[in-house]
Amino acid sequence: MHERSSVVELAAALRAELNRYSPGEKLPSSRALVERFRASPVTVSRAVAQLAAEGLVVTRPGSGAYRARPVADAAPPAGDTSWQEVSLSGDGGPEAVPRTVDVSGLLVSLVAPPTGVIELNGGYLHASLQPERALAAALARAGRRPGAWSRPPIDGLTELRAWFARDIGPALGAADVLITAGGQSALATALRALAPPGAPVLVESPTYPGMLAAARAAGLRPVPVPVDRDGVRPDLLAAAFRATGARVFVCQPLFQNPTGTVLSEARRPEVVRIAREAGAFVIEDDFARLLAHDDAGPLPRPLAADDPDGVVVHTRSLTKAASPSLRVGALAARGPALERLRGIQIVDSFFVPRPLQEAALELVGSPAWGRHLRSVSAELRARRTAMTAALREALPGLALPHIPVGGGYLWLRLPGAEAGTDESAMVQAALRAGVAVAPGRPYFGAEPPAPQIRLSFASVAGPAELAEGVRRLRTAWEGTPAVLPPGP
Repeated sequence: MHERSSVVELAAALRAELNRYSPGEKLPSSRALVERFRASPVTVSRAVAQLAAEGLVVTRPGSGAYRARPVADAAPPAGDTSWQEVSLSGDGGPEAVPRTVDVSGLLVSLVAPPTGVIELNGGYLHASLQPERALAAALARAGRRPGAWSRPPIDGLTELRAWFARDIGPALGAADVLITAGGQSALATALRALAPPGAPVLVESPTYPGMLAAARAAGLRPVPVPVDRDGVRPDLLAAAFRATGARVFVCQPLFQNPTGTVLSEARRPEVVRIAREAGAFVIEDDFARLLAHDDAGPLPRPLAADDPDGVVVHTRSLTKAASPSLRVGALAARGPALERLRGIQIVDSFFVPRPLQEAALELVGSPAWGRHLRSVSAELRARRTAMTAALREALPGLALPHIPVGGGYLWLRLPGAEAGTDESAMVQAALRAGVAVAPGRPYFGAEPPAPQIRLSFASVAGPAELAEGVRRLRTAWEGTPAVLPPGP
């Protein structure tokens, strides 16, 4: 049995037996537990440590484990926090941008659904697609490196910065790269560094809800610029710069979230030129480059790879392609902007923990990393094909305007208001039927043009669960009035 599941099961068994012991009474020895449950000493140790972390047992070195004495559940004083509404709102004059942040769009993809619910709303690779063995081996090797727990360089390990720079392109070197705690941290740092509070920031529409949340948390005003099958529209981007005076545009040129579109070859230099003429920065979120499908063909280079003037500030991460907990990313820039970014990051977090950086370096330098990426590339293509076919057969009323060749999502347009579609009711009906989907509303900085949903084919266990998820969608929507036209 997998070590992790063994620990979980043993901890559950011990937890269920705790009532047999009086508070303060000693539990059986580790040796007795090993013999009784036929588990390894490591498994027993980890299970007991789990119960200790939950406050259920107390361990005493050299003595053993004891049932913890209950702590009196005294109700905290009621208090009166209503004054905080005034304080949190009174942060400027009438022109101040409210700093309330709606993270519901983020939580849809971050919080695990209830047991038994199929996760078609996830934002990360399913555990079966993550390189757990390679990660464990990399972490073990990293722990043996000299100085693994010492203070790292503020900007990040030089070797890791150089690896990211080589992957971005020839316009950048290791000195132009900062190591960040994942892509979300890089985005938040870039937004705070490049735009003052209250300023407009141009964003794609639709776009990643985490970026909208980060912008609003920084006191910025997201201004949407529509995308089509070829990415952001340059004509509307130029008009938005003229109308708002914005100095920042955030985009995902490769496998955009949620549409999966790729910025066309013709538009790529146009976007950089328009920003340069406006005296503005382009924040390039290259989050999905490592998630290309095996039928994608050659990928376009990052915008930052052909930008000697420092117009493009580039962000990327290892998290999406490896594990939600490998929160290691990069932020690349040139010129004075890099110093501003560096200062913001130091103030916020000092540095990324060295063991995590060392593990990331071990991972990307191992033969297992290339094998993992090839495996994920093939698996994502197969799942995309399977989900697309299942949707077209079971739910022909949903419009699927673009089939991506990278990333892990499908963006579906639902029948519009004329069909009586209620996006929120549809999402809730699906959840009641046992499948979680992501509503489209949080992906828009302004009013959405139509009801839409995002489905993930990367966060499910495999083709069987994917097919069952689509079947549950059909069942939910057949029972929801005025949601979908009848299927075949």
